[in-house]
Amino acid sequence: MTDTLNWMFQASVEKFGDSPALSSKVAGKYSSITYREMATKVRAFASGLVASGIEKGDRVALISENRPEWAMADIGIMHIGAINVAIFPTLPAAQVKYIIGDSGAKIIIVSDRKQLRKALEVKETLPDLHIVTMDCPADPANDVMTFDDVLKRAEGSPLSDLDYEECWKSVQPNDWASIIYTSGTTGDPKGAILSHRNFASNVEAAQDVLTFGHGDVLLSFVPLNHAMGRLVDHYLPLSCGSTVAYVENVRRLRQNLGEVRPHYMLLVPRVLEMFREGLTDSIGKEPLRKQKLFQWALSVGKRSWEESQKQSGPSPLLAVQRWFAERFVFSKIRDRLGLQRLKLFFCGGAPLANTTAEFLSAMRLPILEGYGLTETSPLVAVNRLNHVKFGTVGLPVKGVEVNLDEDSEILVRGPNVMQGYFKKPEETAEAIDSESWFHTGDIGEFDGDGFLKITDRKKNLLVLANGKKVAPQPIENRLLQSTYISQIILLGENRSTVTALIVPNFRSLGHWIKEHGIGVNSEDNRELTQNPEVHRLIQEEIQRLSHDLASFERVRRFSLIDQEFTVETGELTPTLKVRRRVVMEKYKDLIEVMYHTSDAEDEGEKGK
Repeated sequence: MTDTLNWMFQASVEKFGDSPALSSKVAGKYSSITYREMATKVRAFASGLVASGIEKGDRVALISENRPEWAMADIGIMHIGAINVAIFPTLPAAQVKYIIGDSGAKIIIVSDRKQLRKALEVKETLPDLHIVTMDCPADPANDVMTFDDVLKRAEGSPLSDLDYEECWKSVQPNDWASIIYTSGTTGDPKGAILSHRNFASNVEAAQDVLTFGHGDVLLSFVPLNHAMGRLVDHYLPLSCGSTVAYVENVRRLRQNLGEVRPHYMLLVPRVLEMFREGLTDSIGKEPLRKQKLFQWALSVGKRSWEESQKQSGPSPLLAVQRWFAERFVFSKIRDRLGLQRLKLFFCGGAPLANTTAEFLSAMRLPILEGYGLTETSPLVAVNRLNHVKFGTVGLPVKGVEVNLDEDSEILVRGPNVMQGYFKKPEETAEAIDSESWFHTGDIGEFDGDGFLKITDRKKNLLVLANGKKVAPQPIENRLLQSTYISQIILLGENRSTVTALIVPNFRSLGHWIKEHGIGVNSEDNRELTQNPEVHRLIQEEIQRLSHDLASFERVRRFSLIDQEFTVETGELTPTLKVRRRVVMEKYKDLIEVMYHTSDAEDEGEKGK
């Protein structure tokens, strides 16, 4: 019986007891604990929660970066039938307060002093909230105890060994495991209720595609409160006897790659694209001879990758070329980056540019792009290693039905679909119809081989003043292929033409400025975005990548933004999706100037 996460974890402890389960930096070196040691701490933490008054069905909030305590707390919470309300550590205190209040969490578990400050601020208006901290000292006056304090409470817990076993076994497949609040791009977040069956069925479906092995190492980077992070960086590897190693922080990613040498890694597209950009910049600084060698190897790698997806395989000549490219170029790069053991990158959460997928796959760093949502636990479709189609999110996974309605909206049905939105029956009824189809809000299409392609968000469709409909996402993805464009948002709702706000790739622009001897400070973003030569370059890139678009789909005017959209400034959700309304409000004056100029030009054209 593996239809609850409790049974799944206990089966792994039984089978892989002495194998390393979790690994993190301790005193400057990665150190591991085994599955059996992890199980002991999970039991102690679960018992400590019971001794602290937590019962089956209670909500326990968890706000922390990825680390062993997160994993042990999550599984401990579920072993007593409680519910994990996981919160992005990047959220401000006001949003944390909303989630705690809405979910009714009794305890909040936090990592460091930064998260503790948020919890204490929330406690000012929710005085009954108990706080557990991983890194900070206890503060009885503010009802703050340490993670170790909870573990020690197990000694006086009313749970005997027999009681504990009966407790975790009593949890049923349809019992709630977690409430994950969707970040959303508008309005208050909604809490998606996910059961043990939802997660367990998705783990089973993923095992057929993401073949994690006993002893393999996954480097965990995507936040574990993110549904995709929860599956790929947590439940899936722990169900397979793999080791989960945790990145210290974003700035240490490159260093940690070299120390851990992972077999697998889940990354969002933006990180993979930055990875490609950094590597390209590094190659560009090498002597011309080495640059030409790399470009030759990349060409060979791309052709070899394409042939590997066919039954016939590469020609003898291409096989020899591939051997040389691998031996003298790619293996050296992978070794330097700590990726010599990498079997695959898994990617989801947003569209991945084809150029990035082709670039990394050519170097034998294959990427499996998938598709999922918080409400589907999350995996819906994914590419397969032996059959990858760039630009698609692959084939539906086992046990999950995917359909398209008359508007081409993607519908999903299966054991992975959520129980509903917490305390929001109307929103639940709107999302899940009477035939149990979940309406994703994404627009898509199937190709002749059954591969799913996401074309846009239903709510993102731009309806121009003339009634023409423009799907911005495919156009944005196309323009992001430019080396000089980092972020972009298309506009045009109820307007006469399509315009865009563009954040340039300032690193690439800096190189271009220096190469062309243009008199502008390449370190000053504001000066760069105001330079006429830079505007001309971006205009040429837009025209180059838009030649086959319909006339009404083409970007007629654009404005360059001198700072990136970020989570901290509110333009991105914690999952790095653009909050369109926030961006439009922040730059409304700039947008109006664009359209005023555009309309004036249109009138001028009519008068000729």
